[in-house]
Amino acid sequence: MPALKKTVSTVLSAALLSVCVVGPAGAADKDKTDDKQPKPTGPMSTVGGKRLGEVGTQVQLGPGAPVLPKKLTGRSWIVADAENGQVLASHNAHWRLPPASTLKMLFADTVLPALQPKTMTHMVSEEDLAGVGEGSSLVGVKEDHSYTVHDLWLGVFLQSGNDAVHVLSEMYGGVDATVAAMQRHAEELQALDTKVVSPDGYDAPTQVSSAYDLTLFARSGLQKADFREYSATATAQFPGEKKKGKKRETFGIQNTNRLITGDIGVDPYKGIAGVKNGYTTHAGNTFTGVAERDGKVLLVTVMNPSSEESHAVYKEAASLLDWGFASSGKVTPVGELVPPRSAATGAGKGARPAGGSTKADARVDAAAAASTAGSGGAWIALSITGGLLVVLAAGVFLVNRRWPLPDLVRRLPRR
Repeated sequence: MPALKKTVSTVLSAALLSVCVVGPAGAADKDKTDDKQPKPTGPMSTVGGKRLGEVGTQVQLGPGAPVLPKKLTGRSWIVADAENGQVLASHNAHWRLPPASTLKMLFADTVLPALQPKTMTHMVSEEDLAGVGEGSSLVGVKEDHSYTVHDLWLGVFLQSGNDAVHVLSEMYGGVDATVAAMQRHAEELQALDTKVVSPDGYDAPTQVSSAYDLTLFARSGLQKADFREYSATATAQFPGEKKKGKKRETFGIQNTNRLITGDIGVDPYKGIAGVKNGYTTHAGNTFTGVAERDGKVLLVTVMNPSSEESHAVYKEAASLLDWGFASSGKVTPVGELVPPRSAATGAGKGARPAGGSTKADARVDAAAAASTAGSGGAWIALSITGGLLVVLAAGVFLVNRRWPLPDLVRRLPRR
């Protein structure tokens, strides 16, 4: 080989090697399958930090930090510290994708405070169930039967019942009013990737969210004791048919969050405390979870894994949680979960249904006042204690000291 040609070849080889080895911080640690995954086709938001708007995996490992799990196939995912809001790692965090039933976290965070007390009852009419989409997941709500708000929320969180969502929406002021309130609340939380079309997450052409936004919804919802209770409940009894002259029947329902209840090929996750899973043909599988280990609390969201492995969304979420706990104090955050807009100004916004005065207005105003009082400041203290379910461990977790301190919540079967 001529000397000049040999020199050029050597220089080019060295340059290529340096690109592969150095690259962006943490890039050499990402899974090679990352390059084979679908990618966002347009620019992404930079809410929470510039790196969260970049395509691909974002992680900055420090000394002693484990590499990210291999074979992560989620189109978008994020793992973050629930207490201080630091994003430990992400992948296309702001990619706007169909959310499926994980959007019910926003629904609950918006509507739940207004429908109090939870012993309130509602007689279901045919009109209440008229808008439930074909093929929806259902808990078994029947017209001409009454249910408490508590019953309906268990149907939403455990069975992802779109029938329960529509009844609660009607109690709130109607589906349109609920959708408008959810959109306003998303904007208040700075969840700007989210477009709400249906309150239950049922597929709609323009309905989207992101792993980042879903994590914000979970973090906000977990400030509320009722939200924590419902999302952590494993099994419950749901009211069935009422026959004349006989005690009303009940039937068992089980949480479809497999990191709580387990299933073939997936074990309950130690320290899990919620929050919500989803699936539609268009969205694929979606999941947001929260777990505690050794005093550290993490949030994880995974959207639409391409793996054909059974329960891939739960397995990838569990592996990211394991990585996050093992990486505590060993990684440089790549972004943050931003606080609500009102946290910076000290002024909260009510979640009043659109379209003027409704039967829910008074409850909405009271709930807004309660939920925004003292909402500024650090997100530091909130606690959950896990009960005994199969191999579930107790969990205590902290989010916001300035919000009312919760009572203990037990993940026991409900009777």
